[in-house]
Amino acid sequence: MTTSTTVAFHFNAPSKLAYACKLARKLQRMDIALVVLGEPAMVAQLDEALWSFGGETQFLAHCQGDADPQVLQRSPTVLLSALGPALPHSQVLLNLGAQMPSDIARFERVIEVVSADDEQDREQARSRWRAYAALGYAIERRDLVMKTED
Repeated sequence: MTTSTTVAFHFNAPSKLAYACKLARKLQRMDIALVVLGEPAMVAQLDEALWSFGGETQFLAHCQGDADPQVLQRSPTVLLSALGPALPHSQVLLNLGAQMPSDIARFERVIEVVSADDEQDREQARSRWRAYAALGYAIERRDLVMKTED
């Protein structure tokens, strides 16, 4: 299978939450829309973290997936617990969940974040890797330990 969706695994994140905030900030600076998918508890924590990430002056604009359509369209970052049919953005999907998302072909890029020290998360990531590979996706690997600070 050949697909235009790029899949990347970012390994060894000390904190998936902090990494998601940094990625949201980086993509907003580049004017790239981001959809973040995760378990409801993780989405709630990320929602809270984005309000104060980097201090009071660095609020990162975002909304929940159930916001009004006009808000969804204008928001550079959308937080979801499940992918729905009416998403306004299709550039980057950041998966913080345990399962491989369905319908990823509508996104240009999918990023999977893997914890540095949570063995259950690492095992779930291995399963997602195998699932992507079985569908024919070429997978990029990025080791965050080897990366310098953004």
